[in-house]
Amino acid sequence: MTEDVEISAPDPVETERRIEALLFAAAGPLSLDDLAKRLPEMSDVEGGVAALVERYAGRGVELVCVAERWRFQTARDLAFLMTEERDEPRRLSKAAQETLAIIAYHQPVTRAEIEAVRGVQASRGTLDVLLELGLVRMRGRRRSPGRPVTFGTTDIFLEHYGLATLADLPGMAEMRAAGLLSLDIPADFTVPNPMGEVTDEDPLEDDGSAPEFHTDFLAEDIGLN
Repeated sequence: MTEDVEISAPDPVETERRIEALLFAAAGPLSLDDLAKRLPEMSDVEGGVAALVERYAGRGVELVCVAERWRFQTARDLAFLMTEERDEPRRLSKAAQETLAIIAYHQPVTRAEIEAVRGVQASRGTLDVLLELGLVRMRGRRRSPGRPVTFGTTDIFLEHYGLATLADLPGMAEMRAAGLLSLDIPADFTVPNPMGEVTDEDPLEDDGSAPEFHTDFLAEDIGLN
């Protein structure tokens, strides 16, 4: 006769330490699932992340959520300290900004649909720039004649604009207050919901890439003193 061995949940303090180590060493933001896969079974991942958010709140480095993933970053009010360390960001043309906004709100969207919304032919160079910057991606193919490619935004887009998810995109009231919508817009005008369910698209193959970690912390610095 065998006895069932009760497995207790790992110590919360130790779980918090392990999450802190993973986030510090990760090459990019990590989701709760990414963290759970590397922690012992029954670890309270959400509790550990919440504890770290509270502990780092108001410090020089804070734990923030971007694109439903977590990362450490410099506090916003200290960004001026790094201004001399950063390159001048590449500015998007008006056409690129309009195209990016259409993709963000209407995704998944085809080139023809972008042109229909803008009212002008979409320049291949404009989409190429957005793809090169990693702000948009080819996400699937429409289930329609010709199987046109559909476009959508990326996690880099969310990170760049400080959005946790697409649900945080500005709504109609916010866009009107910012002067991005005319005050005499039609009464039946609505802002598209990019979080809506998609039923007429076949996704492209996922690359299945796993998160990367910096494990050899000092190997590249040997001999630089």
